[in-house]
Amino acid sequence: MPPFHPPHWRAELVFRMRHLLALKFIGVTVFTWLFFIGYFQLLRHPVHPMTVMPLTALDRLIPFQPEMLVAYFSLWFYVGLAPGLQRNFSELVVYGLWVGALCIAGLSLFHLWPTQVPLLMAGSSDFPGFALMQGVDAPGNACPSMHVAVAIFTAIRVDDVLRRTRSPVALRLANGLWFAAIAYSTLAVKQHVALDALAGALLGMAFAWPSMRWRPAPRASAPAAFGGADIIPHR
Repeated sequence: MPPFHPPHWRAELVFRMRHLLALKFIGVTVFTWLFFIGYFQLLRHPVHPMTVMPLTALDRLIPFQPEMLVAYFSLWFYVGLAPGLQRNFSELVVYGLWVGALCIAGLSLFHLWPTQVPLLMAGSSDFPGFALMQGVDAPGNACPSMHVAVAIFTAIRVDDVLRRTRSPVALRLANGLWFAAIAYSTLAVKQHVALDALAGALLGMAFAWPSMRWRPAPRASAPAAFGGADIIPHR
């Protein structure tokens, strides 16, 4: 019998996930840790007067749903997908520079314009992890929502990889739905208002689109051991 070769898209995705796996894992962990140092420093020690973000009709329409905390926390798994799918060291480094610039921009906005959600908006629940979230993540650093900003940056970059590797449409839909669940969860657990989410989405897109234009060009093909998957060149 001839040797089995997985579909090109699957072989390419497996190669991307395995290549530099330890470096990717350590890099994402250290990067997240550094971001939270700056995030909590600004959260606990604002240098300017705090602005309370206004509620919109959408905020009043969306009920408090503590079970959406699962989707809210899933961001910290989701953000590892895009760097995990970078194909080589140079792609990984450039990706890190772009997402780093995004986070610095967000933290700079928090420094210049501290914001918070209305204090009466926060709900209470005995849902696992909810008290921990409210105890650690005070209702500040609201606008733009970095949860949404980093999630949409990740969604765009993951979709780009899936498109260029000709992966099934189902994977691209799943990626979009995961992002949508994270974005919705920020409103459902009342950590953000709609204007925060909108500003976060705009901030994330402002860095995601140029990050796909100014980056290393992909190689022509994957190693033969993984099926020689073709890579779609940049358009």
